[in-house]
Amino acid sequence: MAEEIKKEETAEPAQPEQETTKKEEKSEKEAPKKEKKSKKESETEKLKTELEKKNDILLRTAAEFDNYKKRTEREKASIAEYARAGIIKQLLPIIDNIERAAAADRESPDYLKGIEMIIKQFEALSEKLQIDEIAKPGDAFDPTLHEAVMHVEDEELGESVIAEVLQKGYKTGDTVIRPAMVKVAN
Repeated sequence: MAEEIKKEETAEPAQPEQETTKKEEKSEKEAPKKEKKSKKESETEKLKTELEKKNDILLRTAAEFDNYKKRTEREKASIAEYARAGIIKQLLPIIDNIERAAAADRESPDYLKGIEMIIKQFEALSEKLQIDEIAKPGDAFDPTLHEAVMHVEDEELGESVIAEVLQKGYKTGDTVIRPAMVKVAN
């Protein structure tokens, strides 16, 4: 009997061993869960880092685009100013001659010659700048190029024909600088 009691005593410690194996099994089951959680957390961190990088790239790209727009606007303004200055430079000799004519004796025969020379200078500059005159008497009326301010009945002229140009109009290429003011017949 003493041996049986000893066996029972030795059997009792066996139960705690079974409990430890159960704990180990539980910890082994929890280990993959922890691994899965840590994998998910690391993936989340990677994604967060990647998102921050993408946001940074996006912000930099937006800033670069904004700077590009501002730079091109400055360049456009600079080009427009340069073009204006070039045209004004070409107009200055004509303006000088107009001032000389205004100061000259109007009774002199040279006065009329001076005015004619100014007109020729302006026509030469217009040709150089590719500025075309719009409307001549007898041309067909076009509302995109002409502004009709008067209407006249004239049997000799056809329908919607320019009878008289009251103020010259000008265009360059397809752009109308100023429409011509005309008197339209019929």
